[in-house]
Amino acid sequence: VDTSGCHLLMGWISALLCRLKCGCVCVCVCVCCRVTHGTGVSHRYGILAACLTVTLPALDGLLFLLFFFFYFMNLNIYFSPFLCPSLAAAFMKQRRMGLNDFIQRLATNSYACKHPEVQSILNLSPPQDAELMNANPSPPPSPSQQINLGPSSNPSAKPSDFHFLKVIGKGSFGKVLLARHRTDDQFYAVKVLQKKAILKKKEEKHIMSERNVLLKNVKHPFLVGLHYSFQTADKLYFILDYINGGELFYHLQRERCFLEPRARFYSAEIASALGYLHSLNIVYRDLKPENILLDSQGHIILTDFGLCKENIEPNGTTSTFCGTPEYLAPEVLHKQPYDRTVDWWCLGAVLYEMLYGLPPFYSRNTAEMYDNILNKPLQLKPNISNAARHLLEGLLQKDRTKRLGCTEDFIEIKNHIFFSPINWDDLNAKKITPPFNPNVTGPNDLRHFDPEFTDEPVPSSIGCSPDSALVTASIKEAAEAFVGFSYAPSMDSYL
Repeated sequence: VDTSGCHLLMGWISALLCRLKCGCVCVCVCVCCRVTHGTGVSHRYGILAACLTVTLPALDGLLFLLFFFFYFMNLNIYFSPFLCPSLAAAFMKQRRMGLNDFIQRLATNSYACKHPEVQSILNLSPPQDAELMNANPSPPPSPSQQINLGPSSNPSAKPSDFHFLKVIGKGSFGKVLLARHRTDDQFYAVKVLQKKAILKKKEEKHIMSERNVLLKNVKHPFLVGLHYSFQTADKLYFILDYINGGELFYHLQRERCFLEPRARFYSAEIASALGYLHSLNIVYRDLKPENILLDSQGHIILTDFGLCKENIEPNGTTSTFCGTPEYLAPEVLHKQPYDRTVDWWCLGAVLYEMLYGLPPFYSRNTAEMYDNILNKPLQLKPNISNAARHLLEGLLQKDRTKRLGCTEDFIEIKNHIFFSPINWDDLNAKKITPPFNPNVTGPNDLRHFDPEFTDEPVPSSIGCSPDSALVTASIKEAAEAFVGFSYAPSMDSYL
């Protein structure tokens, strides 16, 4: 019995590895698990597993066939309403995080990939020998391939300046850690990214774009601030504001949905942040509850600018397919040029989720969800005000040329009747008392962070640079690709 597509995939991969190693088939039946396995960590809450020793070689083929059929066709057996009520909220998170990193680890395992049936189904070429790969490193990038954003302004910063205390988040390229500066005892969120991982996926331009956007956020109350950044030969370090009120997604999980006044307050602060980014010709493109934090008083803080697009004029468009499936606008799915109104669609989707508990066109089946976004009319239950209904209809308009915000951008959102109780000057000055207080006791209060992160040990390599004698050609290549990443504010910014 599988309670999520994530666990189904984990079960079949476990069965595959078991068959390759010891000749038996392992059938994993997950009955009550509340941990996301997006990076392949082991089950920790409630697993029932049975190992059946078989001799029929034909069962191997059946195993592989079922694995790919169930995963790619998205045919799962769901028992969560009957087995564990808490699974409904956890299921949403599990579906969003994905398993790309885990699949890559499996596909690069030399033993698994040499199995003939694995190669035939995955269509993999034989893995290269590690020694041969190290003997022929990729040549360093030419000057035209280097990203140069100017000279480093903070050459003295280094990882040993910080005492890294806890892991508080994870992503595709690295981790976010709670750290205390050894000199001034200030607490920061330090985002540490692996250069080799970034270069492998050719994402260096997005990382540099995130840095550029962060440099422009220092003056807005609802955007996370960058204090400074620096790099070592193999890692990039963002020194960010430490926000410990929890993700909006975390609080939605616990409370299912919010009352309208609370949803209004959050959506107003989010809209203010998006309007500010638009005034800088930046489109955010990845608004979702996981990227919205609450500070210690309960105000919204928008974070994660990796998908931001710079230099989009008021009438400008872009066409890169990116975002999170549940919140993709129709024009993005159609792979048509899109403009700033893509952010207002996402705001509508987040507001809808705050009021109803799920995104507006959500389905467990991704293909069905995409079809809903493109073709299904918006359905609004009667338990919200007419003003909220009108706003959602305007923001979730499938035709971007008719969407609320298409003409005057943030001004249209700001002047909507739904926000009539909001004094925008007081809102931006943080003079309005938030409807919810996270009640954190101090920087060491981690109650609003997922234990999946905080229980993980801090890697020893985070706080040190590689020994110069051990720096390989690939590390040198990574170092040269991020020239100019380091940043420190001028002394004027402190005055």
